[in-house]
Amino acid sequence: MNRTHLANLSLLLVAMMWGSTFLIVQQAVRVLPPLAFNGLRFLGAAALLALIITVFYRKEWKILSWKMLKHASLLGIFLFMGYAFQTVGLLYTTTSNTGFITGLSVILVPFLSLILLKHPISRYTWISALLAVIGLYLLAFTGSSFSLNKGDLLILLCAIAFALHVTYTAIFAPTYPALLLCTLQMFIVGLLSTFSSLLFEDLGPIHQVVDQLVQPEVLLALLISIGPTSALAFWIQTVCQKFTSPSRVAIIFAMEPVFAVFTGVFFGGEVLGTLAGIGCICILTGMIIAELKSIPSTLQAK
Repeated sequence: MNRTHLANLSLLLVAMMWGSTFLIVQQAVRVLPPLAFNGLRFLGAAALLALIITVFYRKEWKILSWKMLKHASLLGIFLFMGYAFQTVGLLYTTTSNTGFITGLSVILVPFLSLILLKHPISRYTWISALLAVIGLYLLAFTGSSFSLNKGDLLILLCAIAFALHVTYTAIFAPTYPALLLCTLQMFIVGLLSTFSSLLFEDLGPIHQVVDQLVQPEVLLALLISIGPTSALAFWIQTVCQKFTSPSRVAIIFAMEPVFAVFTGVFFGGEVLGTLAGIGCICILTGMIIAELKSIPSTLQAK
């Protein structure tokens, strides 16, 4: 198995981790405000990765530079904006609209790759992205129709932010050590999330926050989010984007809601309708086409 196929398989694992833990995080943010949760999640992930560097890769700290910090901060800002716009947008729109519009990053990433990286857009990329968007629509609006509201603009900004994060990760990942780059951006996301939580969320007195933190659903979600779905997942993404194209990454990440749906069916008692099932098949087909038929990635490890 060559490095591109291995990278794509690893990114699929990341999508599976994000999608299969959606229910756990959803239950946690019903107790602890979302921005506060993200602050703890990403600061915890940064601390975990920093510990790994200190114990096993101490020499990487010597590579740290202002230029790397600037680029990592840019990635962190994009990632923070994605989560923040999504969180606030959910206050004004439906979860269906949120899932679908966020997934439109599948279409945005090829355009950004063309503009920023000069990556050509092949017909297979278009077919894969179109299938993914159709699949996302069927998953999000089973038995209903798409209607716009004022929160959708915020969700669109979220999709743009996530698309920019994927694209700029492809720019910076080949230049810097993946572990250090990931650690820095996790710290920036955590810092911005914590600051935003203090400004915009009503956390209440300190004893109330402590009571929320010790709730079993919050502790479990933080344990999973800090380790597997943040520190490990974004480390994998940063490494793998040295060997595959941003367009493929976006299409693979469209599998996240598919895994979320199956988790809901098997563990949440939800029912998978016919249209939703067709949507899952469309996304899976798009991912397979992207893997087998897309032009070879021009990205090389440096």
